[in-house]
Amino acid sequence: MVDVSQHNLVPEHTVLDHESVEELLAEYDIGRTDLPKIQRRDAALPEDAEVGNVVKIVRDSRTTDEAIVYRLVVE
Repeated sequence: MVDVSQHNLVPEHTVLDHESVEELLAEYDIGRTDLPKIQRRDAALPEDAEVGNVVKIVRDSRTTDEAIVYRLVVE
């Protein structure tokens, strides 16, 4: 079976710790549920991602070198 998360076209996904999540939410003055969602069964998520975690996704970008987005893991 192929591990999709290791494919070179899948951007880096990292589960944030509690402190990093709180800093992120404070910086943007938003609540956790205001973040865009990603489903737990998404093949690109790390194995340790659980419902309620916030995931940082770093993508390549033609204009800014890299683009960082955040997603809330939902069921």
